[in-house]
Amino acid sequence: MMVRPALLIDTRDIARLLNDIIERGGTTALTRPVTGQDITEWMAEDADRSAWHVAVDDQGKVVGFQWIAPHPQLPPEACDIASYVQIGQAGLGIGSALFDANAKAAKRLGYAWINATIRADNHGGLTYYQSRGFRDWALDEAVRLDSGQIVDKISKRYDI
Repeated sequence: MMVRPALLIDTRDIARLLNDIIERGGTTALTRPVTGQDITEWMAEDADRSAWHVAVDDQGKVVGFQWIAPHPQLPPEACDIASYVQIGQAGLGIGSALFDANAKAAKRLGYAWINATIRADNHGGLTYYQSRGFRDWALDEAVRLDSGQIVDKISKRYDI
């Protein structure tokens, strides 16, 4: 497995991987399918203050991706992070490798800390961020997702 900056050519594979996770449900706050064009647009938002990385297997297939970006509800010294690993590939070091790349990118971009907001029922996500050194700093209760489902969200902070 190799981690590298995401390219526009990766957007369809990123969308495919994310849509599999959305369809399965239970871990992401996203509830509607995305397209490669959606990913392209997300990558273009605040491009000078964001970083996107992909993990690719030996055949060049995207098996995980992660990004950091500013968020309107965070102070300017903080960025938000999102992490996704192909279903069935968790626990193989993909998330760790992606985080190493994005923590370096966050420091290079001048951020002081990284925020991760995770559904409270996403035990794998909570464990992943905890294992990276993130600590709880906020709780949003009874958040309505686009699907209408109500979940709590836990925000965790990692100081760079």
